[in-house]
Amino acid sequence: MNDRQIVHFVSIFLLLFTVSGCTTIYSAAVDQRNIKTIATDTKSKVAIEKSFYDDKIIKVIDIAAFVYEGHAYLVGEYDSSAQKKRAIAIARKTEGIKDVTTYLLAKKKGDFCGITDNATLATKVKTALIKDKEIWATNINVEAVQCHIVLLGIVHTKAAIKKAIAHAQGVADVRGVKSYLRLVK
Repeated sequence: MNDRQIVHFVSIFLLLFTVSGCTTIYSAAVDQRNIKTIATDTKSKVAIEKSFYDDKIIKVIDIAAFVYEGHAYLVGEYDSSAQKKRAIAIARKTEGIKDVTTYLLAKKKGDFCGITDNATLATKVKTALIKDKEIWATNINVEAVQCHIVLLGIVHTKAAIKKAIAHAQGVADVRGVKSYLRLVK
């Protein structure tokens, strides 16, 4: 690869992260995936989220997409089974996606756990992870859905997975914890 190709590749890489709005240069530097995989995963994530935004059935604010090594994870809530099926179909047909895993819960009327509660719980879990110097907290995404915590990302050890789960379970008012944390290949 010549210098011009390297500059071009790095420019595209940085553009992908800037456009996605969810990844910083720092998090890319500590990510367990190689640069090509990060770029491919980011491109797939952005494509899924754009398709959600453009779709008439899906409410983009209700379902978040995460992609790790070509595996898409959909996390959130849905109003109807048609909405859930449509989100899964969109993710499956997206270029670069090999498999789709969902943590999608039907919306509940009268549930006292709302947007503010979910944001508060996710922040408390993320804070606990950051305080733990043995865990690379930047490699772990924390989502909250109906006061359930969902952990996503790639870490070095099984011990880090166990500790992350324990931190999430240790936060008051968390109804449950689902871990999709994976070990680095």
